[in-house]
Amino acid sequence: MTLHEIFDDVRAGKRLTGDRGLYLLKHAELLDLGDLANEIRFKNNPKPWVTFVVDTNPNYTNICTVDCIFCAFYRHPGEEGEYTYSVDHMIQKFKESAAQGVTTVLLQGGVNPSLPFEYYTELVRRTVAEVPEVYPHFFSTSEIIGMAEVAGMNVREVLKRLWDAGLRSIPGGGAEILSDRVKKKISSKKGTSADWLGVMREAHLLGYKSTATMMYGHLETDEDIIEHLEQVRSLQDETRGFTAFIPWSFKPGNTPLEKIIPHYATPTRYLQMISFSRIYLDNFQHIQASWFSEGKKTGQIALHFGADDFGGTLLEENVHAAANFVNKTNTEECKQLIREAGFTPAQRTTLYEILSAEEQEAAA
Repeated sequence: MTLHEIFDDVRAGKRLTGDRGLYLLKHAELLDLGDLANEIRFKNNPKPWVTFVVDTNPNYTNICTVDCIFCAFYRHPGEEGEYTYSVDHMIQKFKESAAQGVTTVLLQGGVNPSLPFEYYTELVRRTVAEVPEVYPHFFSTSEIIGMAEVAGMNVREVLKRLWDAGLRSIPGGGAEILSDRVKKKISSKKGTSADWLGVMREAHLLGYKSTATMMYGHLETDEDIIEHLEQVRSLQDETRGFTAFIPWSFKPGNTPLEKIIPHYATPTRYLQMISFSRIYLDNFQHIQASWFSEGKKTGQIALHFGADDFGGTLLEENVHAAANFVNKTNTEECKQLIREAGFTPAQRTTLYEILSAEEQEAAA
């Protein structure tokens, strides 16, 4: 097995195995990975468009009992700074966001056992009815598992009731690294890889779409990265329910894990993750670059390493902010960053339907 052989096989359409993927990840030069990833990106998405969504990422509660050591956001019940907002409060926030042009609300919170299941169904139902301008992209797998425990239902029934209330997609948060060896160290109360995959499988089978994510740059090895991508790819083979894959690097600020991992993952590692994800995940149409988690310049460069999407404008974001990592943008700057990188901005929906692209606007 040589790198040349692996590259030739991938270009011929042959799927990477775990062993060959690991060899590629460990030994390939970054620019070679990026070149191959960019070829695949344009096979999957031939137009020179880079998509983005106008979104916001508020939180309804920061109370959480899961105690992940990579998280600076959560508070325990009764702890200083803890909060839980009413449904009325959240609906008002959504209305204010819609007035600023937001089309998607990515809503997550802590795993708060004091909230009844009816809180979540009311929040979805009222969002759909009262703020039809925004698309609800609500609740991580951890929250859904927590709802099931509080309500005494199984995950499928919880997802079915959320569907009946109007929810149609869920974010991919909570995966971190789908390696139980790592999960036992960084999120021992959160459940196993099978738990995350199980919620996603049930959601897809009911008709939901979702994203898949990966948070790297902490205690994982290259072997764990392969395990993560292999499991995500296998589930996508089974359900075709993932719209996009989104890797981002761990931010250590104010976290218990900071004492063990006192540094950021490098931009070079991020570009490697973007390009390798594009190559390995041959059944994903979209790979998302992040101006937000990695910085605007690194996000732009990632568009030449296999990514075709630039994420969202993130009117509000609190989780990374709690770790002292803050980047801000707006719709016009997001478009400008895409243009500067050599691409055409195309505004999309949560489900990757194109709302407008500059080429279309110019032709109109």
